[in-house]
Amino acid sequence: MPRFLVLGLCLVAPFALANADDHDLAYSLGASLGERLREEMPGLQLDALVEGLRQSYQGQPLKLDKARMQAVLQQHEAQADNTAEQAQAEKLKAVETRFMANERARAGVHELPEGVLYSELQSGAGAQPKAGGKVQVRYVGRLPDGSVFDQNQQPQWFSLDSVIEGWRVALPRMHAGAKWRLVIPSAQAYGAEGAGDLIAPYTPLVFEIELLAVGD
Repeated sequence: MPRFLVLGLCLVAPFALANADDHDLAYSLGASLGERLREEMPGLQLDALVEGLRQSYQGQPLKLDKARMQAVLQQHEAQADNTAEQAQAEKLKAVETRFMANERARAGVHELPEGVLYSELQSGAGAQPKAGGKVQVRYVGRLPDGSVFDQNQQPQWFSLDSVIEGWRVALPRMHAGAKWRLVIPSAQAYGAEGAGDLIAPYTPLVFEIELLAVGD
């Protein structure tokens, strides 16, 4: 059942217990339902709403068959869900934009063309990784709030073909022995999909990466 109908029906129980005459009870139910519908469905055709309510309540033949009404309600539900998802996505994008702007303004931060931010914590003089090559690293990955979502303090080998785009952008610019702090925008990480319950959509990621060795 569509959520707006559930909300409307939930209004019935409290009023059914009230000691009120029939007119006041009906009016109060209508006013409460009308207030909720005004918030959730502005522009609703009230004449059609009242007509459908009256015919259904009185057991009269309905102008639309059940299949058509179900299809209409399902379409409305899908549109409402899509609108809510878009609003949430815009909110998350705005949060990311503010976070990246604050990070960009930090002292010592440099920006790569792809939007990845880096600051050098330790310089290195060794070889640089090749595209598609292998790297041995130690790293800590954090969310914007500072909480750790992934880390490996033991030397770990990765193929650059298997890591997120932000790593593929930054690591070939590092020399073995270097340690960088990376701030990776969501477009270079897990994007609009996120990564399960661990990383929400449109979440930038912060890494401290130490490049220990470079392989073919």
